[in-house]
Amino acid sequence: MSAGTRGPVPGHGRREGLLGALRRVADPGLLVHLAKVARFYSYAHVQPRRRITAGPGLRMSPVASLRNGERIVLGSDVHVGERCFLWAGDSTGRIVLGDKVLLAPEVFITASNYGLAHGTPVMDQPKREADVVIGSDVWLGARVVVLPGVTIGDGAVVGAASVVSRSLPAHCIAVGSPARVVGWRDGYVPTDDPGSAVAP
Repeated sequence: MSAGTRGPVPGHGRREGLLGALRRVADPGLLVHLAKVARFYSYAHVQPRRRITAGPGLRMSPVASLRNGERIVLGSDVHVGERCFLWAGDSTGRIVLGDKVLLAPEVFITASNYGLAHGTPVMDQPKREADVVIGSDVWLGARVVVLPGVTIGDGAVVGAASVVSRSLPAHCIAVGSPARVVGWRDGYVPTDDPGSAVAP
């Protein structure tokens, strides 16, 4: 090494890395964004969760999204998986789940929908609300969508990515978009014809 050349200063790289990390954390844009995320989390989870009615043993992911918690009723031992959406209506539409209901990740249940009248933008139309009622011992697979006005009977199982746009009978196995009955829980013998058991 020549006389005019200096070697690396011990610890200099670590100090620069730490200072850079502190500058990134103290970035005003990041702090504003974190405040917005915290506000949204309060709106989408914390506040509506305080207003829901739930039996004992509720297990709900902290990233579940809730709307109008005062119109959400959950039975005992209900499991709400990651990134599930329980969106009750703004004025009347309720979501009611029985006991031991299992919602896999990203299940979307809504009791509200927009109107479809011609000539008015969809987002400007009044919402149409109808209760969603899900019985006990129901399992909804990942990314199932349940639309307003649907009733799902006790013991039903709905396969992943299905769209439930009409009511399903108790103890059925349903899949597809729209969800259709394809079988029955092991050991269950239906007393009605599946076609007559499913509402149009």
